[in-house]
This record gives sequence, C-alpha cells and structure tokens, in this order.
Amino acid sequence: MSNSVQMPALGESVTEGTVTRWLKSVGEEIEVDEPLLEVSTDKVDTEIPSPYAGVLEKILADEDDVVEVGGDLAYIGDGSGSDSAASSEEDDSDDEDSSEAAEAPEPAEAEETEAAEESSADSADEPAAEAPASSGSEGEGTEITMPALGESVTEGTVTRWLKEVGEEVEVDEPLLEVSTDKVDTEVPSPVAGIVQAHLAEEDETVEVGEPLARVGSGAPSSSDSGSTDSGSGEAESSSDAEEEPAEEPAEEPAEEEAPAEDEKSEPAEEAPKQETSAPAASKPDEKKPAEKSEGSASAPAAADTVGENAAYVTPLVRRLARDEGVDLSSVTGTGVGGRIRKQDVVAAAANRSSAPAGSAAPAAGGAKEPFKLEIPEEAAKLRGTTEKASRIRQTIAKRMSESLEVSAQLTQVVEVDMTRVVKLRKANKEAFQSKHGSKLTYLPFFGKAVVEALKQHPKVNAQYDLESQQISYFDHEHLAIAVDTPRGLLVPVIKDAGDLSIAGLSKSIDDVADRTRNNKIMPDELSGGTFTITNIGSVGALFDTPIINQPQMGILGTGTIVRRPIVVKTEDGEESIAIRDMVYLPLTYNHQLVDGADAGRFLQTIKARLEEGNFEADLEL
Repeated sequence: MSNSVQMPALGESVTEGTVTRWLKSVGEEIEVDEPLLEVSTDKVDTEIPSPYAGVLEKILADEDDVVEVGGDLAYIGDGSGSDSAASSEEDDSDDEDSSEAAEAPEPAEAEETEAAEESSADSADEPAAEAPASSGSEGEGTEITMPALGESVTEGTVTRWLKEVGEEVEVDEPLLEVSTDKVDTEVPSPVAGIVQAHLAEEDETVEVGEPLARVGSGAPSSSDSGSTDSGSGEAESSSDAEEEPAEEPAEEPAEEEAPAEDEKSEPAEEAPKQETSAPAASKPDEKKPAEKSEGSASAPAAADTVGENAAYVTPLVRRLARDEGVDLSSVTGTGVGGRIRKQDVVAAAANRSSAPAGSAAPAAGGAKEPFKLEIPEEAAKLRGTTEKASRIRQTIAKRMSESLEVSAQLTQVVEVDMTRVVKLRKANKEAFQSKHGSKLTYLPFFGKAVVEALKQHPKVNAQYDLESQQISYFDHEHLAIAVDTPRGLLVPVIKDAGDLSIAGLSKSIDDVADRTRNNKIMPDELSGGTFTITNIGSVGALFDTPIINQPQMGILGTGTIVRRPIVVKTEDGEESIAIRDMVYLPLTYNHQLVDGADAGRFLQTIKARLEEGNFEADLEL
C-alpha cells in the first residue's frame, strides 16, 4: 500500500514551503528518517526526512512548487506502484498496515484510555485480581491491549517481543515493539508483574484495543497457555517459551552470537524463580541475557543503524539516564533501528558500578591503543638548535613590526551566512572545473565581494601619507592574496582584480599562488597591492586579527565556514532556528584614515553581497 508524505510544520508562523530539491527519485528505496527532499521557507532551508520506509512511488510536488503545511508531497509504498493509500486496503496484508480507517480513531483512543486507566488501577492495588473481561483470562492477569498510536492508525503489527513469558516487567518498561504505517515504536507495559501469556505472535496484525499480552502477579500456568490459542498457534509457543525460553531464539541468530546464547539459556530459564525470591537483585542479571536473546535476530540491522538513531530516546529513558548518570552517547541501543531502551541504560549503569576495574580492561584492550606522539622529521631536526633567520623571515619580521608602529590598527568582525554561496558552489563546482580548468573554492567569492565593496567605499581603498598629510584614493583594485609557502608568508598581487569575474579571479589566484609556492613569482608581483585578503580558514581558524600590509588601509581575514544552528527572522518578523553555513570575516583597518563606522559599512556591504549569493553570471558557465 502507499502512504502519503506531507509538508511538515517548519515553524510557528510558517504556513508553506517551497520544494527546492528531491533527494530521492521515483522507484528508489528509502528508509525511515532518511532525507527525502529539501524544502525552503522564508529563512529556513532544511531537509525533510521520510516518515516511512519503502519505495518512492510518486512525487506530487515538483521542484520550485510551493506546498502548504499538511499538503501532500509524495507517496511511499511497497513498490507495487500504487499512488493512493486508499487503493490497497486489503491487498497488502503481510507487512504494512492500513491508514485509511480514519473514521475510527476516537473510539479506539477511548477504548485504549479506559484500558490503560483500568490497568493502572489494577497495578496499584492487586494487578491480578481485577483483569478486564475482554478475554477468558480467569481473573489471573491484566490484559495489555494495542494502544492508539496515531489519529488515523487503527492497527499495528507486532515486530518483536521484548519480554518472554515468565519474565518480570515493570510499569513503563518496554514490553514489545510494534510497527504501523506511520511509526515503529515500543509499547510500554501499563502494569507491573510477570508476563503470563503472549496473545499475539510476531508479525501478527492487531487492531487498536485488542489484547496483546497478559501480565499478572504469579508465574504462568498451563491453563494460561491453553487459553491463549485463539486460532493463532500461540499456545504452543507460550508453552515452549515457558519450558525453554532461550532455546528458540538461539536457533536463528548469527554465528558469532551462538556461544553467547548457550550461556544465556540457563539464567533465562530460572528467571521466574529469581524474581520471586529476590526481584531487585536479579533484575540486571536477567534482563541483560533476555534482551540479547530476543534481539539476536535483528542485531545486525540494529548495529548498522545505531549511530544514526542513537539520539532518539523516550523521555522515560532520558530521565533514567540522567538519574543514573549514564552518558547516552556511549550506550548501544537494542531497540528498533538501534533505539536506546530502558534496559540498555540499566545495563550500562550496572556494568559501570559493579565492576569498574573489569570494565576498564576490555575498553583498554578492545580497540584504542595508547596515544603516540609523532614528530615530523623537519620539526625533530629543529629541536634544540639555533639558526640564522632567512632573508625572507628577516623581511617579514621587520615589516610586521613596522606596520604596527606606523599605523593605528584595530579589528572589526562580522558574521556572514554563506548558505547560498555554499549551495551555488556545490551545484556548479564540477562544471566550473570542467570549463575553466581550476577548482571552484570560496576564495574567489570573497575576492569578488571585496573588490566590489572597495569601489563603494574609497577610504578603504586608499593611502594616507603622514608626512605630506595627503590622502590618495585609487581608481583600481589591486588585490593582494596572502600565500603560505615553505619559505614563509608572501603576498602576491592580482592587478586590476576589480575587472575580473569569479572565473577570472579563480584562475588568477591559482596562478599567483602556484608560482609563489614554486618560487617563480616575479618581484614586481609582490608589491603594489591596495587591499589584502588572508585565508585563515585554510587551517581551520574561525577568525584572527591580521596585521595590515603597509601602506594599505586594510586586510580581511576569511575564517573557516562552519555549519551550525542560528536564530533567523522570517519575513513576518518571527524568529526561528535554522542550520546555516556561517563564517567570520575579521577586518583590520588603519584608524588614521578609516573610522569604525567606515569599517562597519564596508563589512556590511561584503556581508550583504555574500548572503545574497547572486554570483551565477560571474561563474561564466
């Protein structure tokens, strides 16, 4: 059957979104929470994950289409080609559940609420004394029913039992895993006690409000097993599980888990007795083997996805982890898709507190070796030696000191949203290199914005002579680029950079940088600049306070671009949080000529140009 993917709510004041790019094509498979498409709103560009696993059968909104919140975007199904969830109500009964019976959610939810209230009341007094009368349980346990899992969800499929017959379960402890056409989730037990019977097998579809299991205060009896027949063959599986609860799961797991299963069968067999005599003491020991045994068949899949889904935990588990002092990032989940369950946190807390010395040994001998410092040969040769500074180093040292002595330098920093530039570069870098023969880096974008701003702010593109008290405003933009070489920092100049496009700047930057590093740059190409850019982001720096290359009036540092959440404003003035590509641009300027307001206006011009991201024509593709 097919499920409709709808435009989610992307903020309190956001009512619609524009489809910018489909990340999956029709016919491709997709997993739950895997990015399906990119959507743009007033200020937020984000990826929309798929709420379902299956095959993308139909795209209902083309790229650049505007879709209201709640509007249909696509159909995801089992690959049969159905475009509507209504066309396959009865056909696909093996794995997927119908989502069409939306007329029944309220009665179903009412039944679930009543059942949950009765169960909670029973567990507070005598859990086995007043069971609901929906099945012939002879008053020996409380029936656990399929809860309402959504407004339009009327049934669910049992994917895995997390507690076997005879095992103890606590209130809110996960009892089983259920899959619907909307969500895969764990169903917690509303009562505490011992699982007396499974009333639904794995892979069986159960209506909302129908019984799933019976939980009571005593061990299961043979009559309990016999009363659960109901045409599903559950009596045999319940009886087998009571006699040898660990043997059935041990037949199917991967080869590497076979030895562990053999060791687990014995404690699992005695679990009911241990619970009766000392439930608190036996809990950590019994849960650990039981959950491994039950989850062995799906362990490989969980291991593959645990990294992606580890952050998805219920509030109950988060609270337990906080109380126990357990770091969730260090816990491997055994639930659906690698989700972290209550048992995982309990086991992690028990392992940490019970045997600190023993637990440290596997960690030390498992994977990581002690850190070994590696010193490069060049650095090793210099340690403990003295040498005469090279001619270039002497020149650099002299000019840097003189620069600080002859000018009043201070630095102003702005933060720039580079998201549009990042997307533009990503979309065109292959075509750019194919046509122009040079890699499309971010430096030409910064260079283009700078030379345009220099034309609008003449004070920054000028020279001030202290002796004559005269100011010279240049009618050209000779852009100097700081280049790191084995011999030291050199600053070649791109003449008339203001006349170049991004394509021209990219070629020129590659040319002068390559010739500078290979000692082929000419002396006259290292002078005459009117403004300098230093790419401090090439070594991962966020920002710096660069020193002016005299007699220029300023130098701009370009930090590393970092993807992080920021607060953005929508067109209607509301605020929301978005993930953006951000960069810091520090400008050091000579306060003898350039005032702080001048520097600020210059930076704001650069910021606006970069955030607008309108550089398509300058790529010359």
